[in-house]
Amino acid sequence: MNDKPLVIDVVDNGGQWTHREWRMLRYLKVDTMIIENTTPIDELRELDGIILSGGAARVGLTGELGNCGAYLSLDIPILGICAGHQFMARHYGGDARESPIPEFGAMEIELQNDGGKIFQRTANKQTVWESHNDEVHVVPQGFFITASSPSCHVQGMENEAGDRFGLQFHPEVNDSEFGKEIFENFVEICRINRDQKK
Repeated sequence: MNDKPLVIDVVDNGGQWTHREWRMLRYLKVDTMIIENTTPIDELRELDGIILSGGAARVGLTGELGNCGAYLSLDIPILGICAGHQFMARHYGGDARESPIPEFGAMEIELQNDGGKIFQRTANKQTVWESHNDEVHVVPQGFFITASSPSCHVQGMENEAGDRFGLQFHPEVNDSEFGKEIFENFVEICRINRDQKK
């Protein structure tokens, strides 16, 4: 067992709650930094995981998220939140669009496919905090849906390899009922992945 702190950086895509993601990782004793999404891939630290933060409206659709595509080539677990989730879906061949029913504030989601790895130890129905005008509507090949709501079918997704995760909502916001557990699950996924490589 490796007791060295995990290294998980947060890629800043201009989201309003990027610092909350960093703070949650700090709370979980992770070695973390916020990095610009223009950071060259060869300037990254030796990372155990990455979080692709949210961003302004449309950025998940335009693909204008700096080097996020290059980061997705790394062989480490990656969690995309809001715009990061939308970018991830499109990068891997899925699609995102302007939401027919945008979501803002507290919403209830329901887990699908047992919630995959990222929703372990959380309730089948749970309240989360939404802030989005856009949404994933086509899941990439090799991914499955982990959570849905009545107005957004893809609230969460995960790839079959278990190292790519997307969330439409914001687990870093206090109003997300199981946000801490979701971050704990991602940190544990990163830990297991690191230990398996040793």
